[in-house]
Amino acid sequence: MADLLELRGVNTHIGQYHILHGVDFAVARNSLTMLLGRNGAGKTTCLRTIMGLWRASAGTIRFDGSEVQTLETPALARRGIAYVPENMGIFAGLTVRENLIVAAREGEPDDRRLDRIFMLFPAMKKFWHGLAGNLSGGQKQMLAISRAIVEPRKLLLVDEPTKGLAPAIIQAMIDAFQELKRDTTLLVVEQNFHFARSLGDAVAVMDSGRIVHRGRMADLAADETLQQRLLGLSLDTHQ
Repeated sequence: MADLLELRGVNTHIGQYHILHGVDFAVARNSLTMLLGRNGAGKTTCLRTIMGLWRASAGTIRFDGSEVQTLETPALARRGIAYVPENMGIFAGLTVRENLIVAAREGEPDDRRLDRIFMLFPAMKKFWHGLAGNLSGGQKQMLAISRAIVEPRKLLLVDEPTKGLAPAIIQAMIDAFQELKRDTTLLVVEQNFHFARSLGDAVAVMDSGRIVHRGRMADLAADETLQQRLLGLSLDTHQ
């Protein structure tokens, strides 16, 4: 199968509010798909629905060949999906090491996984015994991603990994995601379009809870008129 994840006609209600309206898109295996859209378009709700944190009220979500829209979040995690939320979800009162221990199935992270994490994010090794709450914003984001990949994952969902980060840290994050792409399928919500253009293989654009565009990220990056129509801006003016 070419697609690892497929959403068909997915609707999500949160209380009385109807947030997702028949969402349709797919994420190809061994690729990085960008989920773009204006603020309030429904991107975070989409990730949370895939992860089972909010229940789809209609439609199907297929992951690795099976329908999963009725599964609870722990069952989805056991199947190989990890989620890095916008608020990062780290334990500020625990050390970097303890945060990774909590995320590892066997208590202590596998040495090979740790070596990869330290290669991607050297700050994790430097601050191994430091409190997570004392890390900078960029280092906290690195820890959140490290927690998500401390076990092998088939699919990584990441919500705005560069939000609030300095340009130098964003470039370090781009380099890390280039490595992650080698053996992990990713679906990433992002507002930094330099990041999106640098990394995205495919793109889906949301507006008002619907998918309004699907295609190659390179094609969107090359079409300023399409950018303006879908996003209200030009990628070239948002680095």
